[in-house]
Amino acid sequence: MYTLVLQCERIVNTPPQAKDRNVDKTWTARPYSDAVEILVPAAGVEFYVFGGPTPLDAVRRFNLFNGGGVLPPRWGLGFTQRVQRLYNAEEVEEEVKAFEQRGYPLDFVGLEPGWQSKSYPCTFEWDPKRFPNPEALVQRLLKKGVRINLWTNPYVSPASPIFKEIKPFTSSHTVWVGLVPDLMMAQARNTLFSQWQRSQVDIGISGYKIDEVDGGDHYLWPDVASFPSGYAAEQMRQTYGVLMQRYSTGLYRKENKRTYGLIRGSNAGAVSFPYVIYNDYYKHEDFITALVNSGFAGVLWTPEVRASKSEEEWLRRFQSTIFSPMAMINAWASGTKPWSFPDVEAHVKEAALLRMRMMPYWYSEFAKYHFEGTPPFRAMNLEEGFTLGESKKVVTNDLEKNPYAEAYHREIKDQYMAGEYLLVAPMFAGQTSREVLLPKGNWYDFYTGAYVGNGETITATPGLDKIPVYVKDGGIIPFMPPLLHAPKAGEQVAIEVRHYGKKNGEYDLYEDDGESYDYENGEYSFRKIKVERGKEGNWEGWIAPPEKGKPNTIEKVTFKFMTP
Repeated sequence: MYTLVLQCERIVNTPPQAKDRNVDKTWTARPYSDAVEILVPAAGVEFYVFGGPTPLDAVRRFNLFNGGGVLPPRWGLGFTQRVQRLYNAEEVEEEVKAFEQRGYPLDFVGLEPGWQSKSYPCTFEWDPKRFPNPEALVQRLLKKGVRINLWTNPYVSPASPIFKEIKPFTSSHTVWVGLVPDLMMAQARNTLFSQWQRSQVDIGISGYKIDEVDGGDHYLWPDVASFPSGYAAEQMRQTYGVLMQRYSTGLYRKENKRTYGLIRGSNAGAVSFPYVIYNDYYKHEDFITALVNSGFAGVLWTPEVRASKSEEEWLRRFQSTIFSPMAMINAWASGTKPWSFPDVEAHVKEAALLRMRMMPYWYSEFAKYHFEGTPPFRAMNLEEGFTLGESKKVVTNDLEKNPYAEAYHREIKDQYMAGEYLLVAPMFAGQTSREVLLPKGNWYDFYTGAYVGNGETITATPGLDKIPVYVKDGGIIPFMPPLLHAPKAGEQVAIEVRHYGKKNGEYDLYEDDGESYDYENGEYSFRKIKVERGKEGNWEGWIAPPEKGKPNTIEKVTFKFMTP
């Protein structure tokens, strides 16, 4: 093993200091230093160091190095419902109809394992009994503005039509007696993804939920497995999720159509791929922690909703997913609907429509993720002006029982930044109030525009119908009407620009066609929005005109000044 130690006078500006534990209360078992040690496990490994000057700058540079963050299609930022695993075509259409009749937004429906004739392992073919004419189903739903996303894993059933063709290019070991394609070989990729192209993408399927690629030792291939490409089993396990994202995305790039889906396992190099991570643990607090931490690695995480023990928990989970990369109910097992808890249905519907109203904001923030590298959802310590304040200490009176007790800093893993201006602090079942730590600078209530604080800890009591959301001074949030489906390419909508606080404000509103990759060829624009105090003290707002020859998605613009 090679060890590279970056520790020299010109780099280490703060070397560790020796302290006397007997009398010095600042002694710690892990003395601080800005020295960096990097372990390189083998010859030929390359590593990169991304610098600041701020932590957020380092994250931005990392994301841009990896191709820039994903820019989903506009419809990907709407709402999605994943239906029960054995639904048939008729049941899928009935569920879509129920969303429409009840006035709930819906942009894409997820079909779980039952769409395939066999799964675990998979045939990648439609079940002819449950889905006798899948192409007709897809086209009927597309006319309603609703797309279909398909669950799958990559393991090939003996009953699959590609089994014999792909077998020579698969692992020595199977998963659920299914062949494991060696994705480092073109023959395996061509066989697998050609099947996806023929039976799914060509009939209008919008994307995938790719399961069981997260490296779990107890249900994937073991370290002793071999692959015909020569790559080690351990290496394949760690990169398989990224490879699946890369090559499935390629199916849509060929057609100049963007996709947006779900992935069970990913790595930092997947920044630019249009997938959101999900997982099977279900503690609400842990979901928010994962959402907070994902921004450090250039990946996205959804705090999906599945089932709940009470209407309060259901609403709190639903409110969280509205302020996330993918607003989703995953009812593959529970069969839940947004209206499954009647006592809170009105609040759930209000939250779902809020997601749609905020689409111009979410879409613009994802554009900044792509072009600038700024994570649309990120931890508080990446926000300028945020400090944890006083550290708490573990108190011990018996050093024999706990000789290693030390001071520790409080973690902030239950609130986060959403886009340029929003601070989101989810509520969990059983809470009637919670603490929120505000960065320095004035902050205002998202719903009312009222001042709430500056660089302090506040106690929020929002009631059941809302979760705490705050806007920094001068913040601008563009809204649109609460449509039931995302605007189509070429469709124009009215924009309501909301301004918060006492400062003048600026915002870059992003526009493109919302569906294709034409933005990579310059077919996009950022339109500057400004709000300033006029000569007579009144707020005045304006937006830059559309660029000639570029997409124009705005029908008209109005301004709403939230803070008196």
